[in-house]
Amino acid sequence: MRRLRHLTGQHRTQATNRLLGRALAFMAGAINAGGFMVVSMYTSHMTGFVSMVADNLVLGHITLVLGAIGALLAFTAGAAATAMLVNWARQNHLRSEYALPLLLEAVLLLVFGLLGATLNRQTPFAVPLTVLVLAFTMGLQNALVTKISSAEIRTTHMTGVITDLGIELGKMLYWNRTGSPPESRVRANHSKLLLLGSLLGMFIVGGLVGATGFKYIGFVWVAPLAMLLLLLSLPPLLSDARRGFRRQARARSQSL
Repeated sequence: MRRLRHLTGQHRTQATNRLLGRALAFMAGAINAGGFMVVSMYTSHMTGFVSMVADNLVLGHITLVLGAIGALLAFTAGAAATAMLVNWARQNHLRSEYALPLLLEAVLLLVFGLLGATLNRQTPFAVPLTVLVLAFTMGLQNALVTKISSAEIRTTHMTGVITDLGIELGKMLYWNRTGSPPESRVRANHSKLLLLGSLLGMFIVGGLVGATGFKYIGFVWVAPLAMLLLLLSLPPLLSDARRGFRRQARARSQSL
């Protein structure tokens, strides 16, 4: 319970980083797979969008080029928003520097869930606003986990996770010659292997949950996901609010 209370707190440990990473990998899987059911795009897959720009420029499909550029810009803007919120909170000595991006993500998901059907209008980038909202959200979340874990953990796309997982599996299966000195032996990092496997597993489970929810319930299915993010972000936000009230009370008492 202490870990859960400090999951988005200012002071980080490896345990809370990994626990938060698993929770957000589940969230990313749910949003990514569920969003595909609605907008027919995987909105965290920026490699695919970059390839779409190149391919469709050659093929002359300018509408698809604009759509891919829109998703790329939205993802980038989400990452930039996280950096701005975290640095603003640090400069103002707030404990909620990592909770603020999650709060914004929760609000955006709640808006998406409650107003998703009305957000399906076209934008100058030739894709629905829903695509841009989801891409922005994925950029927001990926940048947050990157900053928290010093780029050790990724949650919105699995390419790097699966690559690192394969590297560690290769180390684990490597046959060390009998009698070789200990310093030259190839050893897998079992802690990292467990982390990578759990991130991949949570992303898949989240995808199953998200796709099922969107298929049978629709846009409003994101509301529980938004509430989960809100609960994760509340402890440091409430702590900052209490500190603010105490400062105001002291200021009033000194002015009397």
